[in-house]
Amino acid sequence: MIVRFYIDPVGDDGYEYRVTYEGQELFGDAGLGSIEECIVAATEGLGADAIAAEVAYKGIVSGTYALASLALVSAQIAQHALQTTEAIEEAAR
Repeated sequence: MIVRFYIDPVGDDGYEYRVTYEGQELFGDAGLGSIEECIVAATEGLGADAIAAEVAYKGIVSGTYALASLALVSAQIAQHALQTTEAIEEAAR
């Protein structure tokens, strides 16, 4: 199965995430310190059925990643999610 990680900022310097599959929330958490921390926590909570995840920051999907990629290059995936969202928000202004 391919899940989706919804990551959003909360407060001044925190983040929250929700992991969903076919629109149903599986689990989530709040109060993490970065987008990368959300990706790592979400990946660690996945069961054996998950093979990949779509990463969405502030509602904008930046990509679909194999589980191994999420674990190995979470910092790069977090940076890509931030840059993609910022570029789209800038273009919309």
